[in-house]
Amino acid sequence: MTPDPTICFIGMANLPVLAPEFGHHRAGGTELQQALLAKALARRGLSVSMIVADYGQPDGAVYEGVKTYKAFDPAKGIPVLRFVHPRWSGLWAAMRRADADIYYTSAAGGHLGQIVMFARLHGRKVVFRTASNSDCDRRLLLVHLWRDKQLYRYGLKRADLVLAQTVEQQAALSKNFARDSRVVSSLTESARPRRALADRDIDVLWVGNIRSVKRPEILLEMARRLPAIRFHMIGGPMPRAEKLYEAVRSEALAIPNLHFHGPVPYHQIGHYYERARVYVSTSNVEGFPNSYLQAWAHGTPVVAFLDPDQLVARYGLGCAPGSVGEMCACIQELMADQHQWQAASLRSGQFMDNRFSETTMVAGYLEALSDLRPGLPPVTAQ
Repeated sequence: MTPDPTICFIGMANLPVLAPEFGHHRAGGTELQQALLAKALARRGLSVSMIVADYGQPDGAVYEGVKTYKAFDPAKGIPVLRFVHPRWSGLWAAMRRADADIYYTSAAGGHLGQIVMFARLHGRKVVFRTASNSDCDRRLLLVHLWRDKQLYRYGLKRADLVLAQTVEQQAALSKNFARDSRVVSSLTESARPRRALADRDIDVLWVGNIRSVKRPEILLEMARRLPAIRFHMIGGPMPRAEKLYEAVRSEALAIPNLHFHGPVPYHQIGHYYERARVYVSTSNVEGFPNSYLQAWAHGTPVVAFLDPDQLVARYGLGCAPGSVGEMCACIQELMADQHQWQAASLRSGQFMDNRFSETTMVAGYLEALSDLRPGLPPVTAQ
């Protein structure tokens, strides 16, 4: 009998999502997707591990059935030289300790090339999942160093399986990198509380790491244009974007109808989606945003410029405007028309209930992984 394959997820910033006690550290959608999938596979009896940064936790600590190995402390090492040690050396050492059949990682970066090299040397498999549309276009890559861009291209070409978030990403990978991929749905935690409109005290919610591609300045502009509407902004600073964060924070604090929260740990964020009447996204580069799924799971309509696979427009899950003026108009309509809001909220909740049960979400991953390593258990209701 063939033993079940072992799977190791690699994401240096995953621990703050996996373990609430580390939630004060920065994490984003990429980390959330890995943590959700790792826990779901562990619940199905698979041997699941994860390689993360060293936050001071014990090596080998287990969280919700996922065994963790620490690679390196991001604050240690001599600039430039630390790329090799402790970062590359620490990653490979953790991969040896994990000793997995399949290594799974996400988001464009030099780490993909490093992981693929290790896997090829040791006869293991690598799965890469896109985290943004920018991962699929050479011109838009959010990878700053030439070295890391080359490692990413090397790894993308040689990964055993590439998973895309949307059909649009699949087409872009084929066009821009001549790389085949397989579309799998993003994951989310379902069965969220869904409040009535009158029980929600946040008119408009914005959530995201504050960086230029998220275009936070547009939310500031809308808050000024719509002084009667209460805006809430959640987000923390990103490396190389600290000045932008301080500028946005300073400006936001001067707008009376805008509440600037700063960073909020993932384990506390659901409360804000539950309270929001509308969720707004101002990004011009995304993949399939986790924030959309979190909003819809709470019955909160989404108003966003980017509409992956045209889901918002096709299913009436909010509004997909083409300009700032149109976005303001969409928000005003949903605020003013209770029946319109209730219909969009109901459709949002039903969309999540019908398409995003855990069994349905995980099935696509198990099917894709089975092509790499036979022996994965069948999908059954949990």
